[in-house]
Amino acid sequence: MTIRDIVNELEFTPCCAEEKLNQKVTGGYSGDLLSDVIANSKAGDVWITMQVHVNIVAVAVLKELSAIILVNGRKPSEDTLKKATDEKIPILVSKLSSFETGGKLYELGIGKGT
Repeated sequence: MTIRDIVNELEFTPCCAEEKLNQKVTGGYSGDLLSDVIANSKAGDVWITMQVHVNIVAVAVLKELSAIILVNGRKPSEDTLKKATDEKIPILVSKLSSFETGGKLYELGIGKGT
């Protein structure tokens, strides 16, 4: 499954790095504590978070994550958007809660070893 598939299926809104939407997603991780995401996420994961500050991009780059999904309709700060654009990290916005977003991704097969 690609990031574009997720955007199309779940009607998430891409904010930047749309040239990377064809990138494959291999799993997912949900968390708002940056140290936890660093310790437990894996390369290729999409990351579900409510955090919108610039440090989320640094974590995504460090862990080679496929994309960041912001929940509850939250929008990235301008600094975050600029950094994500520069680093080519897609940021998607979901109107759903973290729980609902994770559930929808799981229904699509992310996290089921597909």
